[in-house]
Parts: sequence; structure tokens; C-alpha cells
Amino acid sequence: MAKIDLRRKLSVLADAAKYDASCASSGTSKRDSSKGKGIGSTEGMGICHAYTPDGRCVSLLKILLTNFCIYDCAYCINRASSNVERARFSVDEVVELTLNFYRRNYIEGLFLSSGIIRSGDYTMEQLVLVARKLREEHDFRGYIHLKLIPEADPKLIEEAGLYADRLSANIELPRDEALERLAPQKSVGVIKNAMSQVRLRGEEARPEKRDRKRPPKFAPAGQSTQLIIGADGAPDTEILDRSASLYGGYGLRRVYYSAFSPIPDGSGVLPLSKPPLMREHRLYQADWLMRFYGFSTPEIGEATTDGMLDLAIDPKLAWALNSRALFPVDVNRAPREMLLRVPGLGVKSVNRIVSIRRWRTLRLEDVARLCRGIDKVRPFIVALDWTPGGLTDAIDLRQRLTPEPKPVQMSLF
Repeated sequence: MAKIDLRRKLSVLADAAKYDASCASSGTSKRDSSKGKGIGSTEGMGICHAYTPDGRCVSLLKILLTNFCIYDCAYCINRASSNVERARFSVDEVVELTLNFYRRNYIEGLFLSSGIIRSGDYTMEQLVLVARKLREEHDFRGYIHLKLIPEADPKLIEEAGLYADRLSANIELPRDEALERLAPQKSVGVIKNAMSQVRLRGEEARPEKRDRKRPPKFAPAGQSTQLIIGADGAPDTEILDRSASLYGGYGLRRVYYSAFSPIPDGSGVLPLSKPPLMREHRLYQADWLMRFYGFSTPEIGEATTDGMLDLAIDPKLAWALNSRALFPVDVNRAPREMLLRVPGLGVKSVNRIVSIRRWRTLRLEDVARLCRGIDKVRPFIVALDWTPGGLTDAIDLRQRLTPEPKPVQMSLF
């Protein structure tokens, strides 16, 4: 292979990394260099690549160590049989890139993944070596997210967690049989074993109150995974069931959803077209309903059609329209759990309502000030000076709450 310069490597390997959506920094422990020690920080602002739950913009250098790969996963642009330009960083090149980008205030951390080269053990060794050099030789205190190679030796996975803030092992497809069919060199059992190891090791690293000596930190930002949407025919309800089992079984911080994108010279067993991006968005909304609003997957599934989320309205509104017998709810008396199910009310709005109503009785205008928009909320609540009457059961309520589609210019061809 012809030798290529560092700039070209960065172009190739940054572009190859864009297909991995499991990239964020929420939950990490705080490290900083404000006292003149070390370099890097997990706090602050920069070029926006990812958002944390508290609203911070976090810039990450997101690259692959290499896009060479001995695996031939049908859905992957970097598979062994793919006709793409290949490149590979050395460990020192990744370290220097990370430090130089940070010094220029371009990034606040590193997201590092890789194709499988030689073997899972060798690849994981290289990824861990990057993190170790950054932490130990350069005292780098910024955020590091390492992609796990599930087939690697458990000792390497444990070492990765000592240097990285977050680890992730992509389970890729919602259906086990689809992974076996489209990625025959991967094993669902091996991936789950790696995720189990991370969870157990993370639990061991949590200090008890009675412990005088704190155990060493292990991946303080937890672990995440990614599901590719639209490659195996799984409906949305099946995808959400898989996510719920992953959250419960492995203590994941996030499940990321990535809409399948057709790749050059793709296999005939893959779809010819990509799913609508709105489907990916609706899955993220449903995921938040499960994580923060107390919804179960069967409840979300009640408002689906053939297992697919409604693309025209968000899952919470779809559920409310399908469960009108539970509404309207009194904002001055209803429990917090029920207020969280009111369309248009978020967690912060509900918390404010619960706090304020201890001191005064809320009117409709008070609720309007506490949420982003009152139009979606009005049909589902009762306040001191407001009752929706027949609006809650109106036949055309969906049409009233659904914005009209923007006009589209007709094509002449």
C-alpha cells in the first residue's frame, strides 16, 4: 500500500468513524487541569460534536485507529471485501493528534474505535496503548471513549476501563439471527459477555460508605451500545424490547440508534433504500420515555401500527391519544408519574409544577409559563381556571395537534 500523509489518514479515518453513533460523554467524572497539573478537561465548551444531558456541548476527536478489517460484516462500509481507501494510524500518531487538537481548543476528548487487525487481542492492545500513553505519559485529563473488541482477552477489557471514561461494544442488530447471518464472524454471546464484564467490574469499582480506601475508577461514564435500524426488518417494538433488556441486563447508559445507510457494493440481502431519518428520531423519543418518563415498552407499543411508531407524531402524544380515558389530569392534584405522561410536559416542567403547587393553586397561564408550548398540553389537563370539556375526546384532536406539512415544490420530471 502506498504511504499516505497524516492529513489524508485523518480524512479517511474520521470519515470512516461517522457510522458509529454511540458517541457521547454524559456521566463521566470531572477531571480538570485548572490547578496547572496535567492537560485536558472533561468540562467546558468547544466545537460541538456531542451533547450531554445537562446541555453541555462536548467536542470529540472521533476516529478509527484503522479501517482495515479482517471481518466481512455485510452492513459495514469497512468490511474486508469493501472497495474503500484504507489507512492506519500508529499509536503515537493518535496520541499526538489528540494532544495537538486539544491544545488548539478543537476538542475536549477522544472517541477511538478500529477495524479488527490481526486479531481481537492485538487490536484491543493498540486501543488500550493509546489511552495508557495519554493518561500516564502525558497526564491527559480529557474524556476518552474506547470501543471494545468483545473477542479480546478479559484482562485487556479490564485495562481499557481503567483508562477510559466510557466503553462501548456495539450489539449492532436487534435480532440475534440477523447478526449471525449478516456478520457470521461475530457472536452475540461474546458481545454480551464483554458487556457483562464491564457492568460487573464497574459495580466493583463503586465505593461503599464504610470503605476507607476507594477502589480505582473503572469506566466512570459507564458503557453504551448501538443498534442499526432498518437492516434486518425488525419493527420498532422489537427494537425497543431489545433496548429495554440491554438497559436492565447490562446497566447501559445509552442505546444509540443509527438508521441503516446503503453502502457501495452492498450485499443483496440488505435493503436497497435507507429507512426515514424520522424513524430514528422517534426511536430516540421512545427511548427517553422508557428511561425518564416511566413508560414500559408494551405501553409504547399500544400506540403503534404493526409494531411501527407513528412518524407523524411523537410517541408520547400517540400514547395519550390512544389512552384518552386517563385524561384530563388535574395539574394541582395528579401524581408526578401521571403528569409525566401529559403531552408537552417534560421532566423539568413537571418538577416545577410539583414544587410550585405546594404553595399556590396553578392556573392555565401558570402552566403555560412552565412549558414550551401550551397548545399540546391544554386538551389533557385541568387547572384552576381551565377544563378541556369535550376537547379531550374530540374526533379531530390529532389533526388539531399535528402541524400541517410544509408545501413541497412539485418536480417537473
